[in-house]
Amino acid sequence: MKEISGNIASPKGFTADAVHAQLKYKKLDLGIILSEKSAAVAGVFTTNKVCAAPVKFDREVVKKGLAQAIICNSAIANAVTGEEGWQNVAKTQKLVAEKFNLDEKQVAVCSTGVIGVQLPMDKIAAGIAKLSENGTADHFAQAILTTDTKTKTITLETEIGGKLVTMSGVCKGSGMIHPNMATMLAFITTDANISSDLLQATLSKTIETTFNQITVDGDTSTNDTVLVLANGAAENPEILKDSSDYERFEKMLATVCAALAKKIAADGEGATKLIEVTLNGAPDDLTARMIAKKIVGSSLVKTAIFGADPNWGRIISSIGQSADFEVPDIALEIQNELVLHHSTPVAFDSAWLSEKLKEDKIFIKADLNAGKGTGKAWGCDLTYKYVEINALYTS
Repeated sequence: MKEISGNIASPKGFTADAVHAQLKYKKLDLGIILSEKSAAVAGVFTTNKVCAAPVKFDREVVKKGLAQAIICNSAIANAVTGEEGWQNVAKTQKLVAEKFNLDEKQVAVCSTGVIGVQLPMDKIAAGIAKLSENGTADHFAQAILTTDTKTKTITLETEIGGKLVTMSGVCKGSGMIHPNMATMLAFITTDANISSDLLQATLSKTIETTFNQITVDGDTSTNDTVLVLANGAAENPEILKDSSDYERFEKMLATVCAALAKKIAADGEGATKLIEVTLNGAPDDLTARMIAKKIVGSSLVKTAIFGADPNWGRIISSIGQSADFEVPDIALEIQNELVLHHSTPVAFDSAWLSEKLKEDKIFIKADLNAGKGTGKAWGCDLTYKYVEINALYTS
């Protein structure tokens, strides 16, 4: 498996495009992904009980197992918009289906942006009319951004069943990031041949150790969506569970999801540093993941990292809050520097470690010596800029 230069339309049989539909002042704000034929689809969505209208629609698309298009607008979330918001998703599906001669039930609709605002359907309709199946695929990654500072993409290729299989991912996410899942949209395309049921099972499993292990600010959005389309254009033999082909596919999907998750965490609103927490020695993997996420989500830890303060007590406090078992024997490393061993402080050069904490990637590793469970989580520091962005978000 290797990473190559590409975009969301790099797998065979996919195209993509984006336009400025005037939802934003001047940036691209409406994008589409198209498959030349119906594709197996899998999806995972927000756990927020106040979910946006497009999330409800897309759940139904995923249940049917096939999709041929994903249309996404940024700037307006179409969340908490009542019956009108619901009807606007249906209108969007219909407009896309008519434009590209598709079954409207195979059109997934996604939105991101401000909650409680109705979609201007005249602008949406005009934007859809300008989209092309021969458009500029690179533009899609730009069109889904809100407060993000950069596009987030990855493309991999590997051999499966004697055929070259390609998988591409694109996502957006910067604030309100605390998956299960986040103000996060992620779209993955692949030309692999796999059933929708197995694709869904694989995505659901992969989400737990990737997208669900990132946090920026502890808030879970109304619109979180991850969608995967697999159209089989690589013409590999169908991937079956418990086969060597499946192992390759599963690893490929996990690599794409983990890479996108880390890109989101690193681009948290106002962030200057990516924080990676590795937690070993928990009673089980789930416990390890939850404790790691608690550490990376702690405001006290995040602000200490922003200030390059090697205050390891904040990390230990987070562990103690989230563990439901005794933790008398903890080892802790920050930037590969041992600061705690057998729950006893280790002498270290505080000034030197403070300098190391000014780097843009921060690594925290803890071993609880209470089992074989392991887990990782990713987040970012909490800065003055985060407060500024969110204090002025709708103005």
